[in-house]
Amino acid sequence: MSDLAELERPPTRRRIDVASYYRMAEAGILAADDHVELIDGEIIDMSPIGSAHAGCINRLIRAFAPATSVGTAVLSVQSPLRLGRHDEPQPDVMLLRPRADDYGTAHPGPEDVLLVVEVAASSLHFDRTTKLPLYARHAIPEVWIVDLVAAAIEVYREPRQGAYALEEWRDRGAVQPGLVPSVSVTAETLFGS
Repeated sequence: MSDLAELERPPTRRRIDVASYYRMAEAGILAADDHVELIDGEIIDMSPIGSAHAGCINRLIRAFAPATSVGTAVLSVQSPLRLGRHDEPQPDVMLLRPRADDYGTAHPGPEDVLLVVEVAASSLHFDRTTKLPLYARHAIPEVWIVDLVAAAIEVYREPRQGAYALEEWRDRGAVQPGLVPSVSVTAETLFGS
């Protein structure tokens, strides 16, 4: 009887941790050019970056550059964010608290983040339903999802109990990061309209 019960046990997923993720890269299982991130212990293939996506990131870099030149923030583009044992996403853009080593000795964690920006077209559903709650659970203070299809900026602030209390949708006008108000992005400039 116990053999039958053992056979009927449903399969379970085995989550990997960040250390195993890096060992896979060191062993060549994950190649240097693999565009992946670790979310909830699973290796996720990221969407390819098209021209519209890349152009949007370049416009964000230009808009955020003044904050970096005066030392208000460190601008990080498509770099890892260590959120815990099983999570290391790679947001498109982050504004981080200044640190003497510019994050050369360790990836930033939740306490270092001023703003996370995800630029999305094909990844929009994943960014809204998987990454946004992940960021909220780790108390990332502000997240923008730049919707390339709708030409709008979704702004999420005040993480509480795994969700954001404040949500705003902007398709025109200026948006400023709450923790870096010295810079702003206009929807018109961001989407080239």
